[in-house]
Amino acid sequence: MVIQDGADLCFPQLSNTSCRSPGSPSTEALLLHITLSTISLMTVALNLLVIISVSHYRQLHAPTNILLLSLAVSDFLMGLLLMPVEIIRNMTCWFLGNILCSLYNSLSFMITSASVGHMVLISVDRYVAICDPMHYPTRVTEKRVKLCVCVCWLCSVFYGGLIVKDDFIIPGRHNSCYGECMITVDYIPGTVDLVISFIIPVTVIVVLYSRVFMVAVSQARAMRSHITTITVQFSVKTAPRKSELKAAKTLGVLVVVFLICFCPYYGVSLAGDDLLSGSYGSYALFLFYINSTLNPVIYALFYPWFRKAVKLIVSLQILQSGSSEANVL
Repeated sequence: MVIQDGADLCFPQLSNTSCRSPGSPSTEALLLHITLSTISLMTVALNLLVIISVSHYRQLHAPTNILLLSLAVSDFLMGLLLMPVEIIRNMTCWFLGNILCSLYNSLSFMITSASVGHMVLISVDRYVAICDPMHYPTRVTEKRVKLCVCVCWLCSVFYGGLIVKDDFIIPGRHNSCYGECMITVDYIPGTVDLVISFIIPVTVIVVLYSRVFMVAVSQARAMRSHITTITVQFSVKTAPRKSELKAAKTLGVLVVVFLICFCPYYGVSLAGDDLLSGSYGSYALFLFYINSTLNPVIYALFYPWFRKAVKLIVSLQILQSGSSEANVL
């Protein structure tokens, strides 16, 4: 396609193969750009607070919080790397080259699969804590959780490179012109991604949390009924602690919000590549990214320790000697 007006091209020197420049953004597009940029900055700042809080204060070095810390790292990377690039990809010409486009595509799969993996690990953690509380301290230790987190990240890095390996072999193979960065996955890798990143994890999460919910409800009823002394004694010995039930509720909210943000993107994927490569697919992808902004907001609403830690960080008390031993629980 030959375009005569070079001023409207991303690369005027490539008049036959260059994409059209989007030109000056409209008022609506500018407001959207500002909104998305603000969300990106909020995602980075809020998740950085989570990372600093859990890393610095010794009282927070619990297995569940280690999972939240690692999840915050993936959310931080989404706000720092994926969100800004997604804004650039949709609102301006792509001047970063085909290699960086392929790298962005790979990072997108890597970081999102890491987030999915952490949600599965959080569901497993709550399942053991609620359904088998007697053995939770011995089965879920800091060492085992850290090992699971490392395995999750290693698998995500491998998966992110493997799923788009053809894009590195032939960079820009899906682009119709110079100046765009298309996010398109072939049928077979797309099907594999759908199964690995959506169907299997969501099934595991729903099954585990359904079981957690049923056990929590039955234990709460048993504790309230006080039918006999034996029943009460049995319930006290085997029921999860109140803090564990509260944690299950909080993390349940985390998982539900994750699924709400997660499902539209894969719904678009199921609808086909045409919809995925369009503006609706981009909005669905950004909705998935916004989940990373909401996670620390959920912590702030439900976790007093996070609010206390943020106050200490903002007031710079974290810089004082021995601040890591402060009481934040």
